[in-house]
Amino acid sequence: MADPTVEQARALSRHEGAARFAFNQGLRLHLNARRASADAATAAVSDGIGAVRVPWTGFDLINAFNAWKKTEVAGRRFVIDGSGVAQLEVTGLAWRSEVSAQVFEEAVVDLGKALGAWTDSRAGKRAGRAVGHPRFKKKNPERGSFRMRNKTSRTKTGVRSTIRLGENGPRSVTLPGIGAIKVHDDTRRLRRMLASGRARILFATVARRGGRWRISLNVQAADLYPSARHQPRDGADHGGWAGVDRGLHAPVVVALADATQTVRVDEAPKGLRAAQPVTRRMQKAVSRKIKGSQNRRAAVRRLARHHERVRARRHHFLHQVSNLLVKTHDRLVIEDLNITGMLANHRLAAAISDAAWGQLARHLRYKQTWRGGQVLVADRWFASSKTCSACQDVKTTLTLAERVFHCENCGHTIDCDLNAAVNLATWGEQHHPQVLDPEARGQVTNAHRREGSGRRTRADENQPGRRGNPHRHRGIGTSEKDAADHPTKRLIDRL
Repeated sequence: MADPTVEQARALSRHEGAARFAFNQGLRLHLNARRASADAATAAVSDGIGAVRVPWTGFDLINAFNAWKKTEVAGRRFVIDGSGVAQLEVTGLAWRSEVSAQVFEEAVVDLGKALGAWTDSRAGKRAGRAVGHPRFKKKNPERGSFRMRNKTSRTKTGVRSTIRLGENGPRSVTLPGIGAIKVHDDTRRLRRMLASGRARILFATVARRGGRWRISLNVQAADLYPSARHQPRDGADHGGWAGVDRGLHAPVVVALADATQTVRVDEAPKGLRAAQPVTRRMQKAVSRKIKGSQNRRAAVRRLARHHERVRARRHHFLHQVSNLLVKTHDRLVIEDLNITGMLANHRLAAAISDAAWGQLARHLRYKQTWRGGQVLVADRWFASSKTCSACQDVKTTLTLAERVFHCENCGHTIDCDLNAAVNLATWGEQHHPQVLDPEARGQVTNAHRREGSGRRTRADENQPGRRGNPHRHRGIGTSEKDAADHPTKRLIDRL
């Protein structure tokens, strides 16, 4: 969470608007080129109309935008000399020097990724739901983001990065073109890893939600210390799997294949339902205000802050549960739930959305990857709730109102959530060869190695040749592939 000054907040808003402008202008250039290419294809060859190159990738869009921002279409003015003669002067995008050029580049790179996802989805190369065509972004005073890369340069004092930590106190982050911004969280752990060479900042993402700014640093870092990682298992060991059942009555129930319940969370904050009266009152206050008035904008800001508090409360609970599970279990089995299909049930849609099952699964995957554990996703059509964990008989008449599972075949009686978790653990032992999880998006990437010859830093060392206390620092791992065509895995360290 950032705490910028008034001048810095204006600079952040300026960079956010520049990112939105670059994305929209890049999309406009792309669409114009596609129309021109279609017109050139239908024209006769004798007309002398050549083929028009359409920018699709991020690099092509960067070149197209850089060429456009210096043209007369981007900006011009008339200059009148002393004799009264007016001359046309091409200025291009006159305000482009007020923001960092990286903001323009990263925005059009995101556009290139969106276009690539759209084309792959149409060609059947992308799994999952169909991806729509990128649309123009509208101005939203409560939401927005931009990204900056971390560039390094050699100076007389050593290597200097454009994104730095701790220049204006231990709780500060320095961004290029903006300066040192104060943050609420301490950056000491990350600064120590940067100083020892165990981490390297790739880029920073600055986002605004609910009237507050947040800075996320994407870091390529070393693996966690061996003491914080799970002990590797033998390939022939098929046991140790724990099934994770996610539900509405009991948010999380974890059990082993022998019906031993290890973790049970009976209550969740249910932030959306608890905040529903306040949400309804604030939404009515917004609807009663005149559109375009200052009162309406103030009411919208209050509503956005309220939604952000609900979101933060939910994510705090999810982080607590996921941390507990990955610290106590090295092998987890989760269900591949059809959450989109479940949301079609309007009686349960609000409760399912508030439970955030998909977000919990994402937390378990990348956090378990950091710790060297395994996550297996059970088949979507596996009836974990309706199958008896004792005799494997399927009870097709089970309803959501039944909280105790009673098998009509063998007479086994067990809690429904516990029964589903046991079935998932058994499924994991039977389908052990299917690990690694196809949704884990690859292995953990090691830290950036030093260039040149010499001994490398080991996993349990702070510096080459110096072993550190494993409990003194907690290393930071990497998770999923992120934006801007960077081939590295990412870690988001919230500041």
